[in-house]
Amino acid sequence: MVRGRGGGGGRTIRKRWMASKKGLKLLLALLTTVTLTSFAPALAPFPVLSSSRHYLSSGNDRGFWIADDMFWKDGQPFQIIGGDVHYFRVLPEYWEDRLLRAKALGLNTIQTYVPWNLHEPAPQKWVFEGIADIESFLKLAQELGFLVMLRAGPYICAEWDFGGFPAWLLAIEPALKLRSSDPEFLQLVERWWAVLLPKMAPLLYENGGPIIMVQVENEFGSYGDDKKYLHHLVTLARRHLGNDIVLHGRELREEEIEKKGRRGRRERRYTTDGGSKDTLENGTILGEGVFSAVDFSTGDNPWPIFKLQKKYNAPGKSPALSSEFYTGWLTHWGEQIAETDANLTAAALQKILSRNGSAVLYMAHGGTNFEFFSGANTGQNESDYKADLTSYDYDAPIKESGDVDNPKFKALRRVIETYRSVALPPVPSNNKRASYGLVEVSKIASFFEVLDTICSPMEVVEAEHPIAMELVGQMFGFVLYVTEYPQKETSSILSIPKVHDRAQVFISCSVDDNGSPIYVGVIERWSNKALAMPKINCSSNIGLFVLVENLGRVNYGPYMYDRKGILSPVILDDVVLHQWKTYPISFQRFINHSKDNPIKQAANSRINKILIQNSLKDHSSRFTFSPKESISEEPGFYKGHFYVDPRNQVRDTFISFSGWSKGIAFVNNFNIGRFWPLFGPQCTLYVPAPILQHGENVVVILELHAPNPDLTIELVENPDFTCGPKHHQK
Repeated sequence: MVRGRGGGGGRTIRKRWMASKKGLKLLLALLTTVTLTSFAPALAPFPVLSSSRHYLSSGNDRGFWIADDMFWKDGQPFQIIGGDVHYFRVLPEYWEDRLLRAKALGLNTIQTYVPWNLHEPAPQKWVFEGIADIESFLKLAQELGFLVMLRAGPYICAEWDFGGFPAWLLAIEPALKLRSSDPEFLQLVERWWAVLLPKMAPLLYENGGPIIMVQVENEFGSYGDDKKYLHHLVTLARRHLGNDIVLHGRELREEEIEKKGRRGRRERRYTTDGGSKDTLENGTILGEGVFSAVDFSTGDNPWPIFKLQKKYNAPGKSPALSSEFYTGWLTHWGEQIAETDANLTAAALQKILSRNGSAVLYMAHGGTNFEFFSGANTGQNESDYKADLTSYDYDAPIKESGDVDNPKFKALRRVIETYRSVALPPVPSNNKRASYGLVEVSKIASFFEVLDTICSPMEVVEAEHPIAMELVGQMFGFVLYVTEYPQKETSSILSIPKVHDRAQVFISCSVDDNGSPIYVGVIERWSNKALAMPKINCSSNIGLFVLVENLGRVNYGPYMYDRKGILSPVILDDVVLHQWKTYPISFQRFINHSKDNPIKQAANSRINKILIQNSLKDHSSRFTFSPKESISEEPGFYKGHFYVDPRNQVRDTFISFSGWSKGIAFVNNFNIGRFWPLFGPQCTLYVPAPILQHGENVVVILELHAPNPDLTIELVENPDFTCGPKHHQK
């Protein structure tokens, strides 16, 4: 996460917060969105916080409520034309820029999730500064004229690691039952909301703030039927926010329905919500003052669905709202980049707005999954695993770098401006980006050469069997497992029945060898193939090293309890291996060490290139590798420098990793995310200008396999999503 940066990039929020109320205290009915497909036989409402009172405005009252099948704001009918912009996917320095672009699109409401794991990264370690300064983000949104729909969780999905839950929940023994009335789980939710919700209470619309709706839970009908849990969340929300509140929720996507074995009409990269009466009823608490909304495929006719919706709301309490109108779709590593047609998207929005319906664009601006926060999805079983890209561009109208000069933004704006009573602001020009050119990098260390730096010997855990990542205090990134086995007369077969998510296997003649172990191959969660181990001649036992990468915890569905690392016995020729050492890896420790105590680089760039090329030849002739792995090499750290002329403005850029394999990258000590051009489709990583500086800038790369043989990266102006095998490309 980003820390130590002021909200809004040092911008002072000048507008004083109103603490007083005028007139009568107004009712905010609790809204929750439920799911519906055009095939769904029935629609049932989701739990909502509300009282049964009805308030009518005299014209001077500040309030937001539902009456006559419409939303009402301060006594006037109100049409929600909103969009999701997630503060945690945008650097604070760019919050205002992205919100102004959303305003130019014509939006009057901003919707955002609140990820618990961002704000409580360790038990009772609360973070509300920098990119986590939600209060500054919401105040800025209000200052710019937006209302806010807040999605407080505690579960959010959002293609975010673990659906927003803190990873340390997985370290608690006995295991918690997530999203349930398990008393231990509820106690932690209560503690979290006791910190979050009092911060949000002054920002409710009735208290002078921008928040008109607050979400409780999310997509629960597709997960369970624990009504006690839902009732408890309602009680908690009332306790902290009062009875006068609107709540909205998130629904099933068609892709998720298909993974659960349901049938549904699919339009490419669009979604359908709902799927079964049972799903809807499981996530519902019937009662007074409940407002139920619906979602559906973007290409469907919405109005028959809105008509059906009225059967599940009180008379006059059913304004038409699509709380997630999909402007695009997510993309997993190894897939073709998701894109949707601009004109079809705009036409679908027109159908809703033309008859006074409301809609919230998901996403208006997607942003970026910086660091290790990208999530993952599963299919029919937990091995059918698909990790999300670093980019969360989502094919949204406001692109990852803020660009609005694109067909989708223009088409949606043309539709929206027809239904706004005020003239829209001029469209800002795209932010200029820079091509800083080709940058030579040098190898500064092998991964194994600096093991004592990236993992303190005091943190190594010894046990009979491998230990899950979370149980050794490692929540993100990588963990290394080390053991040894007797020398074999012939080659062997190694299997790890359950590895989450991707294991690189190495061997050496000694576990204490200061050199680099020999790379053997990869065992991946989604294929889980056994690995042929080569015969090597050693005078003692053979050291086995297994480096496991956490590619993102599952954020949706029945397999969310997604511990990482080696979660099963490791078997060599039908014999279980014992006596393991587990090394939690800290890259920040390495970066700090290399900054304060520069590590001697292996060689200059030209010699490095020769060494790498020769090493590749040596390895390919020594062992037999599959074509996919024939270019693989040992993990190593690489470093490069580029210069920003003080006479020029610092601008956004993208780092192209074309020709590289897989790894993570840091720019000026900031983790800009994972790259994996070998698998695709994302070839570039977004580098926002606020993390750059005039003068020298430093890029540190952990390459897990083989770097670009030229030992270069290129800083370019435009993103590229054309990497990977040909069948992943257009």
